[in-house]
Amino acid sequence: MNKELLIKFKENEKLFDHFKEHSYYIKYLNRTPDYFNEFSRKMKEIYKERTTDKISSAIDGVEMISSIIDTIK
Repeated sequence: MNKELLIKFKENEKLFDHFKEHSYYIKYLNRTPDYFNEFSRKMKEIYKERTTDKISSAIDGVEMISSIIDTIK
């Protein structure tokens, strides 16, 4: 595997954990190092680290707090 990819994995712990869980990606990354962006995108979908996931989570939190306040009233 490309040394640059190994460094990227060591920098991001979640990427490395996802890689350990789904080791079949090594075949794709060895053949095409450009596949790393696709791998990273899939990891973000699974761990819900996309911007839309974060916004959705924040909205859910605000809705929960407002429902608690409404119940208290």
